[in-house]
Amino acid sequence: MLRILKFIAVSLIAFNATAENTIDKAPVLKDIFYGESLFYAFQDKHFDAISKLDAELGQFYALDNPSLDPFNQHINHAEFSVGSFELAYRMHQRAGRAIKSIMESSLNQKIRNEAAYRLAQIYYRKNQPGNALDILEKIQGEMADELRVDEIHLRAQVYISTGKFSEAIELLKSIENEDKYKGYILYNLGIAYIQNGDEKEAIEALSRLGVLSSNDRGILALKDKANLTLANRMLEKGSPELAKKYFSLVRLNGPFADRALLGMGWVNVSLGQFKKALVPWAILQEREITNESVQESLLAVPYAYGQLNYFGQAALSYGKAMDNFGGEIDRLQTSIKSVREGKFLNAVLDKQAERDKNWLHNLRDLQETPETRYILSLMASNDFQQSLKNYQDLAELRVRLSYWLSSLDVYVEMIEIRRKYYEPLLPVVEKQFKKLDARIRLRLSQRDRLDQRLKSLAIARRPEYLATAEERGIQDKLGKIELYLSANPQHYTDEVRARISRLKGVLHWNINKAYHERLTNAYKQMQTLDIYINKLNEAYQSFVRTRQAATQSYEGYDIPIRQLKTKIQAIQLKVNGVMARQGRLIETLAVNELERRRNLLEEYQINARFALAESYDRATKKQQKAEQEKLIQGIEEDKALQQSTVDEVDAGDAENTESEKVTEEVIQ
Repeated sequence: MLRILKFIAVSLIAFNATAENTIDKAPVLKDIFYGESLFYAFQDKHFDAISKLDAELGQFYALDNPSLDPFNQHINHAEFSVGSFELAYRMHQRAGRAIKSIMESSLNQKIRNEAAYRLAQIYYRKNQPGNALDILEKIQGEMADELRVDEIHLRAQVYISTGKFSEAIELLKSIENEDKYKGYILYNLGIAYIQNGDEKEAIEALSRLGVLSSNDRGILALKDKANLTLANRMLEKGSPELAKKYFSLVRLNGPFADRALLGMGWVNVSLGQFKKALVPWAILQEREITNESVQESLLAVPYAYGQLNYFGQAALSYGKAMDNFGGEIDRLQTSIKSVREGKFLNAVLDKQAERDKNWLHNLRDLQETPETRYILSLMASNDFQQSLKNYQDLAELRVRLSYWLSSLDVYVEMIEIRRKYYEPLLPVVEKQFKKLDARIRLRLSQRDRLDQRLKSLAIARRPEYLATAEERGIQDKLGKIELYLSANPQHYTDEVRARISRLKGVLHWNINKAYHERLTNAYKQMQTLDIYINKLNEAYQSFVRTRQAATQSYEGYDIPIRQLKTKIQAIQLKVNGVMARQGRLIETLAVNELERRRNLLEEYQINARFALAESYDRATKKQQKAEQEKLIQGIEEDKALQQSTVDEVDAGDAENTESEKVTEEVIQ
């Protein structure tokens, strides 16, 4: 808070130079300590950057003459940078208060507009679009050139979040050709059209995004999302052929590949092409079983077999699905138990997380344990991600507080070592210093008297003050001679008096004649003397500072160190309490998500069980029908054979009868 108040009180010209509004435009470094804070910031170690920069700012404002500090050359950029660091470290309230003070100041309107944009950005990131809209409405006049597109894009996002879709569409269309947010503008434009009921325009915008050429991973993921959105939209509208086209544009190695493969299968089902539906689902079944799309495909594959009348194969697939569901339900139950026992939080803070600050983006590389098996699914929630980041930051802060507390003991030990070293030496040095100090003061006093005399000689002519030592000696001798002669007048003849007067006159002439030259030389010698006096003063001040530094290096630290220890211990208690609450929140979010997945799998398992029974029943009926048809066919064949035999017998009897008749006729 103190730093913010100082920041408000100090000249706010940091916001006057738009070239210094981001840390990537840092000037040439003149101060090593400011460079150290930037060094940490560029490594995403924003806590270190903030602590270093805050300490440097505090020391800078405490100086008697800050303009002599090299840090003064970076003060404008430093004030802006610390706000950037705070935003990066999610210290929105602290950064917001400082920026809000800029808006309420009497600075240039363009500066206040920039501050308003940054404050609105903070509110939008905190999922407060209403507050962000109120701040954006306060922007008047022009924005800085490099922030114009940013402000329009942010305003459009806020409009979408607050239901002002028509206004958002107009803004996005005005920056549609800008390269800075090319893919994001098209996606937001498509969403705004959909929400506004402009189906045709939405499809056009998302289609343009779906074929956008880019190597940026974010844009590629956005393209997949746009194609997936279009495919689902076409599927809902009853246009499976178009849906199939958009599903095929989604990359097989992208973040939306699983959902696309699942959707492609259902598109083929809607077209009655069940064999083709098995192709993407078969690919999908080879992927991670914890994925919801993969789990759904375990039911979809036997469904397709059933539609193809492969009831036996369908039954086997349903049985396999039940086994997989059962195994995953057991693992989910184990994961829930593990999370409730606190193992998940321990896994979050393991050594691998300490080594790799970006471990959340490489979770598949973590060793699979019950508490981390479904962590990728948990990370799909933004709230969970933010909660987890906050928990890690609190854990890091707790470690630093412990380190700082132990460091204070080291400082106490260092101070005691200094005390033992200096205390025996300082009394002897102090005694010698007092003698030297008295002599120095005497010499300085003599110099001041000489200086006063020279200044008075420049005003009133006093040649006798510049007489040489020899001349002063002659004057003293002549005075003694006159004193002697006045005491012995018998020796004070006219000749002696004339000689003394002549000598005095010569001496007076010489002194007056050389007055100007001697006065000039005196000034030159005074200047030379001042040089030595200045060196003497520098040595004197250096000694005084050294003596003070020696004394201050071990005196006056006890109370501040005790206060710091008390403060750190109080903060430790606060951090532990907040960390415990944050940990419970994370565990609750994790358990709720895992229980949702378990309930879903249990539902899938029930459906698979009934489908399995139905498949067995249909397979049995099919087999029985085939056997019955075979039996009927056999009976009919037997009947036909019997009839053929009877006919043959009847034919033979008829022939015999005719033969007998012929025989009888012959006999007769």
